[in-house]
Amino acid sequence: MPTIPQGQSRPSRNEPHRARQVAQSFGVDAERYDRARPPYPDSLVQRIVAASPGPDVLDVGCGTGIEARQFQAAGCTVLGVDPDERMIEFARRSGVESEVATFEEWDPAGRTFDAVVAGQAWHWVDPVAGAVKAARVLRPSGLLAVFAHAFEPPPAIAEAFAAVYRQVVPDSPFNGRPPQQTLDLYRTMFTTFADGIRETGEFGDPEQWRFDWERSYTRDEWLDLLPTTGGLTWLPEDKQAEVLAGVGAAVDAIGGGFTMPYTTMAVTAARTGALRR
Repeated sequence: MPTIPQGQSRPSRNEPHRARQVAQSFGVDAERYDRARPPYPDSLVQRIVAASPGPDVLDVGCGTGIEARQFQAAGCTVLGVDPDERMIEFARRSGVESEVATFEEWDPAGRTFDAVVAGQAWHWVDPVAGAVKAARVLRPSGLLAVFAHAFEPPPAIAEAFAAVYRQVVPDSPFNGRPPQQTLDLYRTMFTTFADGIRETGEFGDPEQWRFDWERSYTRDEWLDLLPTTGGLTWLPEDKQAEVLAGVGAAVDAIGGGFTMPYTTMAVTAARTGALRR
């Protein structure tokens, strides 16, 4: 979940899309982001492809192209959209056609798609305006699918992160939240996504999908991932190093590695009615 930098106005927790400084901070190290962030379950990608009326996909908040390349491997033609030029540059180098813009302001120039997808990005989009825009560019029966990973590290790792983060960033609005509430927060977030889709009146009733899986991390792999998360991307190097040192010590204390249970959550809905011009 996003963390709001010191000195920046704090949107409500239901409006993370207003935290633009965080939303556009992930490109600070695009190579690390692409290397460390986990891909999405193949079963999710295949289910979206099967539910779409064709192979043309628009990837909202495509970042470095992680999910875009997965959809390409599944036989789709993908266009990515992202507001961060650094991320787009990496995506293009990796073979993903992409354009620089926020989704709300992006000009489709008459183009339409069989699916609009957003991986780990829809919380940076206005949930109603984004759904309206998706309806505008989807062909009849086209699929809107937004998805993200929720994860809860072992208690010793989560508690170490929370403790050192409170010390380094004492005024973060997310301090004091028990780490075990992550999945509950994601459920709330996805309910907001579904409500935004319903509000447009352009889609059938949204479905919620869930995929549970695991991934093992060494100490170095976990410390490689953490700086790509919203709580750390904007921190100065010395503060970030302090957080990583505390977490690294906790991983060492439990044997130098751990297995992370992941839950990939998705909300999907099919476009109804005729294409609007």
